[in-house]
Amino acid sequence: MNRQLKGALFVFAIGVFMAALDNGIITASLTTLIYAFDVSATWGSWTITLYTLGLAISVPIIGKLSDQFGRKRLFMIEVTLFAVGSLCVALSPTFPLFLASRFLQSLGGGGIFIIASSYVLNTFPKDKQGRALGLIGGMNGIAAILGPNLGALILQATGSWHWLFLINIPISILLLLFGGSFIKEEEQEPVTEKMDWAGILFLTTAVLSLMYSLTLLEGEALLTSLLKPTFFTIFLLSVVLFVVLFQVEKRVGPNRDPILPLNLIKTPTFRWTLLLASFSGMILASVIFIPGYIEQYLDIPREQAGFWFTPLALASGLGAGGGGTLVDKKGPIYTLITASLLAIIGFLLFPLWVDTLWQMTIASSFVGAGFGMMLGAPINVLATENTSEQKGVALGTTSLFRQLGMTIAPTIYAGFLARSLTNVEEKVSNNLSEEAIPAHAGGTLFLPEGENLDEKDFESIKSTFELIQDEKLRESMLTSLHQVVGSGYNGLFISSLLISAFALFGTLHLRRLRKNQ
Repeated sequence: MNRQLKGALFVFAIGVFMAALDNGIITASLTTLIYAFDVSATWGSWTITLYTLGLAISVPIIGKLSDQFGRKRLFMIEVTLFAVGSLCVALSPTFPLFLASRFLQSLGGGGIFIIASSYVLNTFPKDKQGRALGLIGGMNGIAAILGPNLGALILQATGSWHWLFLINIPISILLLLFGGSFIKEEEQEPVTEKMDWAGILFLTTAVLSLMYSLTLLEGEALLTSLLKPTFFTIFLLSVVLFVVLFQVEKRVGPNRDPILPLNLIKTPTFRWTLLLASFSGMILASVIFIPGYIEQYLDIPREQAGFWFTPLALASGLGAGGGGTLVDKKGPIYTLITASLLAIIGFLLFPLWVDTLWQMTIASSFVGAGFGMMLGAPINVLATENTSEQKGVALGTTSLFRQLGMTIAPTIYAGFLARSLTNVEEKVSNNLSEEAIPAHAGGTLFLPEGENLDEKDFESIKSTFELIQDEKLRESMLTSLHQVVGSGYNGLFISSLLISAFALFGTLHLRRLRKNQ
């Protein structure tokens, strides 16, 4: 690999890391932002939701535009948008302007990963593409994992949430300078087709409606929330918009370039690749719950939980790099099979074996190596097979499905944890009975009149139990809480294991399809 390609890869890796970091980094300052703008926690969560929506909208569109107008040009535009959005976020005097700036920022950050991957697949030698994609995917995964910890570190060092966003400005300037020097691309042929504005409009509104409807789902009462009028109406609207989009794209004239890759979607191998992309997003989403597992189940203080998350981040980076090399040597299917097996082993170890920190480190390292292998090279290589000049839009569509997986899965995972806490009183009562402690000494005695444990979160319940003076009673109730929390996390890890198994079977089926082509 020559100096120019190494320089371009470095620029893209830093760009991907910066953009992916920004959704995780804000979680560390969420409470601070809610207090600073004097808004409710529900409105505060929109700082993350809106960024996610912007990412989902931008990736397929930027992928298409990069095929038409060139990756270097689009990369420079995306970084500039991200920098301007970051500056506007940091300087926002009101919360509505803050949210609008976050959306602008997401439109800039959403396309960087797509452009970087597309550039590698179009420019790098074929035997070097896997390792390069592995590096880019690894930066994407590591940033998502380390975001909250780095956010807390910056917040502690500066004392101001503004620096979480201002730090992006100098990085973006350096990316523009080095990107101009190292990113080279063959001259694009003049674009003769007109822009498919109708397709862009319907795709944007359809994706926005779908993603927003998914954010309305409640993990604790998933079936109930599915039947709520608000969710049902918005979800139905998204379905109608997608149907209209397909009809519009079928009728695109010869002088326009359709935004939706219908010719790819008709291909069985591409459809299965999209499904695998969604599984990889769901597996990545499970990882964000591991710090809570360390804190709540293994009883490690919150300020130390992030430190024990580091081995998983390192394993994901090594998995991404190793997965890229494996793609170059053995191919994407072999790599995905290996990645799925590693994830299955890791998720299986959590409910069956993990009871100490060192055991958690081993199990999480398997998980990290597994999803790290999935993120970068193999799925992107599969998505762009036989796509000729459509690599950007193929990668954009793949990233959209990965984002859908990352949006749907947390609701499912959080449901296991929320439902487990509703069993605290029953578990307390059973344990007190088994230990021959009087039933009237149960949990409700220690709560204000009219309240019950079902209405409280983990921290509130634990704080309530720790106030109990009787040592035997306190230990029994804390043990009950530990048991129900453990059952909730076990459900989460088992569901993640099943998703990893689906990814394995999907990969095996895709292998058969590719052989029959």
